[in-house]
Amino acid sequence: MSLQKAVIEIDPQDRGPNLPDRITVQFNPSEYTLSKGAQIAEIAIPGIDSPILQFVRGQNEKLTLELFFDTTGDGMGEDQVTDVRTLTDPVYQLVKIQGNTHAPPRVRVSWGQGLSFRAIVESVQQKFTVFNPHGIPLRAALSVTFREYKTLEEQLNELNLQSSDHSKQHVVRLHETLSRIAYEEYGDSSQWRVIADEPANAGLVDNPRRLLPGTRLTVPALDVFGNPKGNT
Repeated sequence: MSLQKAVIEIDPQDRGPNLPDRITVQFNPSEYTLSKGAQIAEIAIPGIDSPILQFVRGQNEKLTLELFFDTTGDGMGEDQVTDVRTLTDPVYQLVKIQGNTHAPPRVRVSWGQGLSFRAIVESVQQKFTVFNPHGIPLRAALSVTFREYKTLEEQLNELNLQSSDHSKQHVVRLHETLSRIAYEEYGDSSQWRVIADEPANAGLVDNPRRLLPGTRLTVPALDVFGNPKGNT
């Protein structure tokens, strides 16, 4: 079985004149790191032990690769030497703005069947460690961070957000607030105003923090953008 090398493919629509269509690594990485986070807001409420946590949005997944380049095999003297930057510069260019798009290019990092990651390069750090007597670098280690790239349509399709096709009825319980109802129904307490502004609830919500127990509220369905269905 032949060794499969990791490859960085540049999107043809984003590729500037100084970029190749693909960059094949000299040596496969010994490891890579994937990370993803979520932005969480703290909602302070006087008198409770800890703030309420509210999900705000997800964050892009990140891929970090450690790449190694070496040209000492070509010689280290004055006549027979290969500057290792001839191998590292194409990777370094991926973080720079391209003249045709005014942005860094979109890329896809692939490694056999185990990795396929569409992204934009967020950062590149080069470290040169071996030089010939004339100061030409012959060995380098690159730490490259890729930030996941997805279109809005792709993200909405992956989320497969679910909401009822029809409005619901919710009977207010003791000490229940509109924010609490929005969290139970939508998973997002900040959507309380959608319920408050529902025409069927006119006159039933004087204070969103003080609801009359037993009140029957209409909870409108939301579309994937968080708007009441039927609204533009």
